[in-house]
Amino acid sequence: MTTKRETILTTISSVLVGTTGVSDRIFRARQTAFTRSETPSLIIEPQSDTVEQNTSLLTLHHTLTVSISVYVVSSTPHQTADPVVESLHSKLMADLSLNGNAIDIQPSTTNFQFLDSDLGGLIVECNYEIIYRTNIDDLST
Repeated sequence: MTTKRETILTTISSVLVGTTGVSDRIFRARQTAFTRSETPSLIIEPQSDTVEQNTSLLTLHHTLTVSISVYVVSSTPHQTADPVVESLHSKLMADLSLNGNAIDIQPSTTNFQFLDSDLGGLIVECNYEIIYRTNIDDLST
């Protein structure tokens, strides 16, 4: 069985296929640097999963913080990244339940990190909080 958290992360990866300029360059982990031809690319990373039991029901209320980072290398990285960010946001927010796995998606912070490279490099980190529930004794349901 897979936890609901992993199901949500997999669903996000699927939803973002076809993001403007990205095609299928969507990763859950990346060990090597991107080449210029591999950008723009997306990396999806869970940052935290806060859990509360705030009802008398046998459920846990989760807030999963997910970072979706847009990596670009371009002479105008901010202009190259902007349509990618717009597209990923629209795709993610189109179904707030993530195919029935979440209660809500809430956009959070966006961070910018400009990088030195032969052309301009930029990482735009878009953070989202995903609210979901599981049974108290089973993280897969």
